Amino acid sequence: MKNGKKILIVEDDSAIAEIERDYLEIDGFGVELVDNGTDGIVRGSSGEFDLILLDVMLPGADGFAVCRKLRETMDIPILMVTARQEDIDKIRGLGLGADDYIVKPFSPGELVARVKSNLAQYERLRSRSAMPADGELKVGQIAIRPQSRRVYVRGEELTLKNKEYELLLFMLEHADMVLSKETLYEKIWGYDAIGDSATVAVHINRLREKIEDNPGDPKVIQTVWGAGYRFKA
Repeated sequence: MKNGKKILIVEDDSAIAEIERDYLEIDGFGVELVDNGTDGIVRGSSGEFDLILLDVMLPGADGFAVCRKLRETMDIPILMVTARQEDIDKIRGLGLGADDYIVKPFSPGELVARVKSNLAQYERLRSRSAMPADGELKVGQIAIRPQSRRVYVRGEELTLKNKEYELLLFMLEHADMVLSKETLYEKIWGYDAIGDSATVAVHINRLREKIEDNPGDPKVIQTVWGAGYRFKA
């Protein structure tokens, strides 16, 4: 049964791409395959897709270059796929605007779960942004207007990527509470933490770079050693 969502898979290994396609189609997704980074940029920029599953190692342009280019115009979820375990690949992809990553080999169930979770989180974000209320959430020098998805730091508007925005909003809504990496992972990425803290840590660091006076000595988003993070009210 079709669910109306369309996924673009950018993967040069045809066997892997076809397995990904088959399991997503079984779950009701429409799927299109491209096998190189150049076509990935062209098709990904078309506005026809709800999510992009993007391999790191690609001919034409690698996944990092594709992600960087797509993020210039597209805000839909991008899931990076890497065959390597090194955090540097994950950190680089997240830093370029990917919403999440998945490491090969992965189970079909994990793939479908991550796709569904990122789509659900994106839809919740869009629904909140569409709310007609004109409220503003403000803590210290940070202000967020959820209905328009605008963020201000000391009165200056700040541009954030999807997961950066969701993370900041959640922390503002829970100011002065200590939030574990596992809690943040579940709430922002939408599924149980799996023991990998790189995703949360990278997004926290990127937020600090954008909102802290001195990111190396953060006063707003504080690290509570052994426990997690706290947004200081």
